[in-house]
Amino acid sequence: MGQVKLITKYFETPGCEKLPVFESVGGYSRLRRIVEEEWTGEKIIATLKASSLRGLGGAGFPTGMKWGFVPKDAEPPKYLVVNADESEPGTFKDRHIIMRAPHLLIEGLTIAALAVGAHEVFVYIRGEYWEPYRVLKNALDEARKAGYVGDRIMGSGRSVHVTVHRGAGAYICGEETALLTSLEGYKGWPKLKPPFPAVKGLFRRPTLVNNVETLSYVPVVLDIGPEEFAKVGIERNGGARLFGVSGHVNRPGIYECALGTPMREVIYDLAGGIRGGKKLKAVIPGGSSCPVLTPAEIDVSLDFDSLAKLGSMLGSGGMIVMDEDTDLVKVLYRICKFYSNESCGQCTPCREGTGWMTRIMERVYRGNGTSQDLDNLVDIAEMIGGNTICPLGDAASLPVMSFIRKFRPEFEARLSRKYVPSGEIASPGAEGATR
Repeated sequence: MGQVKLITKYFETPGCEKLPVFESVGGYSRLRRIVEEEWTGEKIIATLKASSLRGLGGAGFPTGMKWGFVPKDAEPPKYLVVNADESEPGTFKDRHIIMRAPHLLIEGLTIAALAVGAHEVFVYIRGEYWEPYRVLKNALDEARKAGYVGDRIMGSGRSVHVTVHRGAGAYICGEETALLTSLEGYKGWPKLKPPFPAVKGLFRRPTLVNNVETLSYVPVVLDIGPEEFAKVGIERNGGARLFGVSGHVNRPGIYECALGTPMREVIYDLAGGIRGGKKLKAVIPGGSSCPVLTPAEIDVSLDFDSLAKLGSMLGSGGMIVMDEDTDLVKVLYRICKFYSNESCGQCTPCREGTGWMTRIMERVYRGNGTSQDLDNLVDIAEMIGGNTICPLGDAASLPVMSFIRKFRPEFEARLSRKYVPSGEIASPGAEGATR
């Protein structure tokens, strides 16, 4: 357990965003082996299943199993879509992979396309990621010229074409069905599942959707072998993942750790502990949608199953650390505003409920609320969760319930005006409520 360097070793190689450097450290050797040895899709998928690699975009679904859902006998076209719409507050790992090891992603997505029989790949990248977009486009040009993607890759009879598509910066388009709708040229609204994208996805054709980090681990699995990769992590949680640690720590940044590493080790050993020698107050383990944890809960093992047992999620791996001076009422107000702004408006519980929660939280934040407001927030959150087409409803409601249930005394103190807000949050029409 602890820190490993499976993807991050490429970060430490200067110039690894360039093809010659990437090739000099073994880049594309995994793809070459698959092509020259004429691996079948079934063999690639079986290798991924043996590795226990989980989807690292947030859901944590077993990767090999997901690939196996794409019907192998379906008539073409079949598609692979790479989710690079990294919009969860606190999450920034995929940006680092694209910027510092873009060829690792390209090698991984090409192997995935060969595994499921997809000849067309779309990389859907966040609209605000101008520089990562430029780096990825340059890397793709290099890979095409070298014959790693495009027609008849590496002289074989197989072709994989890759297109990079820039999104418009909507959080909801990180949800796979909304992403596909956006790619089709429509407003990025989620769709009900089933049918799942593996059967009817982009343009109602079989489509595999994976995120940047998941696909970047595919060459690693083939490099060290699936059994060795699985041993890096723990049972059902193979290998490692990147944790983006931000907030009040001495050394914020990206840390690659074996799944199963204790959260305390990441915060206090790798990230250097709490800034200024202060006490830890709270941790959001995997992006702003994850239920918050108290200091008493940070000995949890960082894997999908252990976080779920604790009532939270590993999510996107974006760990937000907050010290004893953090105004948690303000934090929750900001989270509520974010999800209210980003709700696509398709489902009534989410469209109306996130607005209600934001208005109530603004009242609480400014010291004008009542204890009933806190009860109402929990009730509204419970009514949103599980009652929307996509997970944004859950993403908006889970933080509300966890913050209030675990830190209610701080919220109560604000109601009784024992706690004076240290700052303001700009809000339309809020001037009159400021005291």
